[in-house]
Amino acid sequence: MALSDLFPRRRKDDQETVGPVQPTRVLEKFLAGLSGRAEPVLLDLGPVVGSNVTFFREEVSCKICLEDLPKDIDRHVTEGKLDQLASFFDTRFPYDNETIDGILCWDIFDFLDRSSAERLARQLKRVLRPEGLLLAFFSTADPRSVPRPTYTKHVVVDRTHLQYRSYAAARAKERPLLNRDIQRLLEPLRITENVLLKNNLREVLFRKPAAAQTPPTPSPAD
Repeated sequence: MALSDLFPRRRKDDQETVGPVQPTRVLEKFLAGLSGRAEPVLLDLGPVVGSNVTFFREEVSCKICLEDLPKDIDRHVTEGKLDQLASFFDTRFPYDNETIDGILCWDIFDFLDRSSAERLARQLKRVLRPEGLLLAFFSTADPRSVPRPTYTKHVVVDRTHLQYRSYAAARAKERPLLNRDIQRLLEPLRITENVLLKNNLREVLFRKPAAAQTPPTPSPAD
């Protein structure tokens, strides 16, 4: 028996491709906005990265809530229920209104159709506290230029650098959103930073106004 037979073999599709370390222009400002808060609560939409949990806890002394949305998307694809994804988001987050100080969306909106993106955005705006921050990345590249669909693990190296690790996804990215579409998607959150990087990635930092301009969305329990 070969030594390798004693361990489970990893499927080729599950393997990660490790990319180079890339600069991030907005992460440091996201951290700065959380650092002055007492015991902030951070929501990470995944995929889950263990070293990121350690990093954010050390940097801003926060409580972290992990929700792996890429797994949710893949499950809806493989079960043939993609048409139910939008309504799924209506009850996906078991958090009361305005209880989250910061949200890490990473690039999750790139994988959602318009209806699903709007329903997800509605819930994120609901749970975010006034003056809370939301960090999201949006690709500006044509998804047809990618040979196969992949998700990205955004691994924090330090306050100004990320490493991208890609792995197979069941669903390809959607057509890139324009600036005005990004702004409308997350209104009444206000864009405080909007940076287009050389790698065709747009980093956008949003802040929820102290007094929202629209009535809060009822929580799922209401």
